[in-house]
Amino acid sequence: MRGSSRGAARASQEAFDVALAGSVSGTTLAEELFAVTGVVESSASLRRALADPSREPEAKAALARSLFGGKVSDAAADLVATVVGQRWSAERDLADTLESLAVQALLANAEGTGRIDRVEDELFRFERIVAGDPGLRDTLSSRNTDAAGKAALVDALLKDKAAPETIRLAEQAVRVPRGRRLDRVMEAYLELAARRRDELSALVTVATPLTEPQQARLRAALEAHYGKSVTLQVVQDHAVMGGIRVQVGDEVVDGTVLRRLDEARRHVTGG
Repeated sequence: MRGSSRGAARASQEAFDVALAGSVSGTTLAEELFAVTGVVESSASLRRALADPSREPEAKAALARSLFGGKVSDAAADLVATVVGQRWSAERDLADTLESLAVQALLANAEGTGRIDRVEDELFRFERIVAGDPGLRDTLSSRNTDAAGKAALVDALLKDKAAPETIRLAEQAVRVPRGRRLDRVMEAYLELAARRRDELSALVTVATPLTEPQQARLRAALEAHYGKSVTLQVVQDHAVMGGIRVQVGDEVVDGTVLRRLDEARRHVTGG
């Protein structure tokens, strides 16, 4: 996010933390915020009206209350009014923030029940399963596939195998991708889960599995570098041939054989 949206997102986060500390349940708040996000996304004119930086904050908040008051809990209505009343520099930033808060509400519920580690791991494994199955990936990513049908497929794949928060988030990712690729949606959810745990998530790509001591050394090195706990998400990919690729947020350290070969090819060909 850029410009005024950064401050708006911070204010929205603070309001969310207050709402979550109240009597409303995480799952209830999540469902209400997902519903609001869906309404906002479904209407370009409404999205413009709610995110218009030239409109008075009070007018935008009043519009939000008139639309959602009585349809969601008072806590959710107050939160949405506060979010809408911020100054957003881009329409998408408003919808992104509403969705992010909904995801966080579910993750907070998982945290409260001691399942957040499990949810983060299951979301990662689900994303890797989908990425490794072209047919499944195409079905869940296709805009021509009925959203309810995709959600039902996710439920069939994960039912009795994953935490309820995992299933709900996976269903949301395929049902309402909001123009994004499924892997990008899942990455965003995983980043929120890591943030909720006050940890960084490192995507580690290797040709052969890392031993426990190797993982421990890598984790220790990353934690020393970043100054906070790091969770390793290890992916085995024979295409990299050897070496290791580590991605933490936007930072990438690529020491794979494949990359070195590619660099050598470019040096020789000048391409």
